Amino acid sequence: MNSTVKSTANAPLLSVEDLRLSFGGVLAIDGLSFGVGEAEIVSVIGPNGAGKTSAFNCVTGFYRPTAGAVRLRGRDITGLRPSAVAALGVARTFQNLRLFGEMSVLDNVRAGTHLRIRQNVFDALLHTPRYRRGERESTEQAHHWLDFVGLRGDRYGPARALPYGEQRRVEIARALAREPDLLLLDEPAAGLNHGEKAETLDLIRRVRELGVAIVLIEHDMGLVMDVSQRVVVLNFGREIADGPPDEVRRDPEVVEAYLGRDADEAEIEEARASVAGGRDGGA
Repeated sequence: MNSTVKSTANAPLLSVEDLRLSFGGVLAIDGLSFGVGEAEIVSVIGPNGAGKTSAFNCVTGFYRPTAGAVRLRGRDITGLRPSAVAALGVARTFQNLRLFGEMSVLDNVRAGTHLRIRQNVFDALLHTPRYRRGERESTEQAHHWLDFVGLRGDRYGPARALPYGEQRRVEIARALAREPDLLLLDEPAAGLNHGEKAETLDLIRRVRELGVAIVLIEHDMGLVMDVSQRVVVLNFGREIADGPPDEVRRDPEVVEAYLGRDADEAEIEEARASVAGGRDGGA
């Protein structure tokens, strides 16, 4: 594996360089290298257990890699705390929803604005004019991002009361409220129906139009092939392909990773259709 970061259409916003991560001798990521340009959409795909979410966790500071580096606009952010990575302009969603269920929908998104609102503990205790201005700004921004993601449910009730698809929108709105340069989405279409997936596809494109780069983990190959400018494929923690969707979907090693070595021709054709965004959209 070449440890140099592959070139992107734009100057790299994110550079992942020869990343390795092991847990008690088990190698979860094995020499992963890729780059993400400004306002670029890159999907990271692969079979279950390929190391996709582990890579996200290394980028966002939840895991400290065993070796390698993560750079944001050339700055080494390897091993920084998640709060420090977020403050530098990186936001993410999670494979399993992590909303504050008892808090209102609006307050969940307001929580995402506080990285950008200048307040201190004395402002909060004394309810200073700066505190009141900050709270008004936070509420206005939360409404803006809920409008942007197209939330249809109650903004003032508890987040847990919303349907699952609406909760997904709230989590994306909270991430956008941080005004990130880079947004990492971990399976945003998981559990959604066909109509909701189409809306998610449109939302991802609109986020990119804001100038935000997106790295996407997703098992719905139809969505991946429609929205991605580049696709990075992992298998057993190793990168096996990195390129445009049309190129990746024809890669024999990618098809093999999704199916295995002992498949017959019919199974191979079925897997190739799936990777290409077949009718079932599975991976």
